[in-house]
Amino acid sequence: MNTELKQLANEIFNRLQIHYPNAKCSLVFQQPHELLVSTILSAQCTDKRVNQVTPGLFIKYPTLQSFAVADIDELKNDIRSTGFYNNKAKTIKESMQDIINKYDGTIPNTLEKLVGLKGVGRKTANVVLGDAFGIPGIVVDTHVKRISRLLGLTKNSAPVKIEQDLMQLFPSEHWTILGHLMIDHGRAICVARRPKCDKCFLNDICPSAKIPER
Repeated sequence: MNTELKQLANEIFNRLQIHYPNAKCSLVFQQPHELLVSTILSAQCTDKRVNQVTPGLFIKYPTLQSFAVADIDELKNDIRSTGFYNNKAKTIKESMQDIINKYDGTIPNTLEKLVGLKGVGRKTANVVLGDAFGIPGIVVDTHVKRISRLLGLTKNSAPVKIEQDLMQLFPSEHWTILGHLMIDHGRAICVARRPKCDKCFLNDICPSAKIPER
């Protein structure tokens, strides 16, 4: 791996940490299975909306077993406001059934086993690993994908390849927080449709920065 690129990655990480000292998972949860459910619901939906739905949802379905035996139509209705509720309800129910059948009702804490659950991909698995179990993992969501490419940290577009590139650039103890830092930056400054390059604290080292001439 290019030494200059690693130095760039380190500088980016340090600046992100300074500007977003409170970066953390924005999904509200108490138990690992709740984070799994919340992450599934967050697909194509804001974390704010998910956090409005889950308090009541977790009262109605207090255990992963209760999700596993839930009436599918009722569950669909309970999560309707998060969008794509048909697929999400199916994924929640089937992944919880998988956990019961394969792992005696205990959520596994390895990437291999998590992605083996029905409907669970690497992004969801890494969220659960990092924020529920404290096991380093890089979450490549739309913010991380966009920002890492704009900053020149990767030339790839496939999430798994971006994940691998970032894993080589950053030490494992930074993997989980890196995702939260980039997500906060993507929401605050490096907005997809209209990035605020002139206000960005990374614009002097970002190869994609577009600063209006004064």
